[in-house]
Amino acid sequence: MKPENDPAHVRSAPQKFQGEFSITLSDSPDPADVEVIKQGLDSYDASQGAVVDWVPLALFARNAEGVIVAGLTGSTYWGYLYVGRLWTDDRFRKVGLGGRLLAEAEQEAQRRGCHSVHLMTGSFNALPFYQKRGYIIFGELQDMPIGHTQYFMYKNMKREE
Repeated sequence: MKPENDPAHVRSAPQKFQGEFSITLSDSPDPADVEVIKQGLDSYDASQGAVVDWVPLALFARNAEGVIVAGLTGSTYWGYLYVGRLWTDDRFRKVGLGGRLLAEAEQEAQRRGCHSVHLMTGSFNALPFYQKRGYIIFGELQDMPIGHTQYFMYKNMKREE
C-alpha cells in the first residue's frame, strides 16, 4: 500500500523531515528508552528557563513488625509538591495517620523551597479529606472512571505561615 493510502499516514501531521522511522508501542518500556524522553524534555524545559529540580518524596508508616500500613509518594519541582499517591490501610483510617503523612510531606516540601501543593483525587477517594486540610478544586474530569469525577486540587502553603 502506498504511504498516502495508509490510514495512519492520512491522520498524521505533515512531515518536515526526510527518511524512515518507526513508532513502537509498549506497556513495559525499557527504562533507558524512558530516560531518553525524560532527558529530552528536561533539556527543552531548561532551555525555556524552567530549571529541572524534580526530587522524589516518599513517606511510609510501618507497624511494629515493619509492615507498611500507610504511605505517601510524590515529588517536588518548580516550587510545588506533587502528591501522587496517599494510601492508608483500611484498619488505620480515621485515626489521623493520613493527615500526619500529608502534613509531614508539606513540611518537607517547604524545607525544599516549595510554596504550593497539587494533587488529583477521585469522587470515590478522599475529596473531603483534602478539603478539610485547605485544598481547593481547580479542575474536574467527568467519567474518570465512568460514573465518577477526578478533582484536581491545589493548596497554597504560604497562606499558612
